[in-house]
Amino acid sequence: MSNIMTERFIDIDSIEVLMTLFGNFDQNVNFIEDEIGVHISARETQLRISGEEANVKLAESVIYKLLDLIRNKETLNMSRIGYAIQLVRSGHEDAINELMTDIICVNHKGKPIRCKTLGQKRYVNAISKNDIVFGIGPAGTGKTYLAMAMAVTAFKSKQVSRIVLTRPAVEAGEKLGFLPGDLQNKVDPYLRPLYDALYDLMGPDTYLKLIERGVIEVAPLAYMRGRTLDDSFIILDEAQNTTSEQMKMFLTRLGNNSRAVITGDITQIDLSHGKSSGLIEAAKALKDVKGLEFVYLTHKDVVRHQLVMRIIEAYGEYEKKKEKGTEKDLTKRD
Repeated sequence: MSNIMTERFIDIDSIEVLMTLFGNFDQNVNFIEDEIGVHISARETQLRISGEEANVKLAESVIYKLLDLIRNKETLNMSRIGYAIQLVRSGHEDAINELMTDIICVNHKGKPIRCKTLGQKRYVNAISKNDIVFGIGPAGTGKTYLAMAMAVTAFKSKQVSRIVLTRPAVEAGEKLGFLPGDLQNKVDPYLRPLYDALYDLMGPDTYLKLIERGVIEVAPLAYMRGRTLDDSFIILDEAQNTTSEQMKMFLTRLGNNSRAVITGDITQIDLSHGKSSGLIEAAKALKDVKGLEFVYLTHKDVVRHQLVMRIIEAYGEYEKKKEKGTEKDLTKRD
């Protein structure tokens, strides 16, 4: 018995909205067609969806939600669209509206910064409620950027008087000694993602003024030893590359009226052989400690290019097969 074929029509506000929905070279609509199994076409400002009845109904719901995003001046990309399809398919389409209404802060260009997935929302809520939060997950899930957005929000609302950003200067295929300049020049490449996020959130002029006043401090983790950080919002990035000693040292820097966010990806550890990750150890040792929270993000929370999500999934499957002995370890030479 064949499924019932049907078609539905959606009236679009304007040609501009229609063009945004379709995307460059129709990539957005092509993605929806491939993911759901429908055909989408447009005549003037009317959209036509055709295909099997269940698929058409799903595509219609997804498109209405995407139109809401466009009206809220949100950027559409395949990652965003893919997540919207997931939510509608699982019956959680109302979460899309919920994500649209929660604004963390506004960047220096006036663009509102929002959570884009339910995992990100859990992460931000945890930061709001706890003095220490661990954000653990793969690349592209917004761990660092959202922590920075929360830090800027706390600073602007005078909840804290300064922002301290740090990460371990662990060598990943390139020796520090080979890089030109003094120590600060050598560690700057490792801190660049933190600089970039601050530039986007605060603007280069404001950022430089706050750096000069010492209100914002960006430094390697080694510089934290022996200090007590009061009235501060502290972010430790790339925490999977801390040793056990470094992690314990960092966590005991927390002073009065301070909060800390520790971010890391336990699948990308660059420590030398034989050294255990302080992040993995902390997740085991501190899981029952009150006042802190661990938030685990997954490939479903990836907000970069859609291909990033697929790469993470593929590596995850490969690692599982390798552990079971059903896949040859490509990292070993014959």
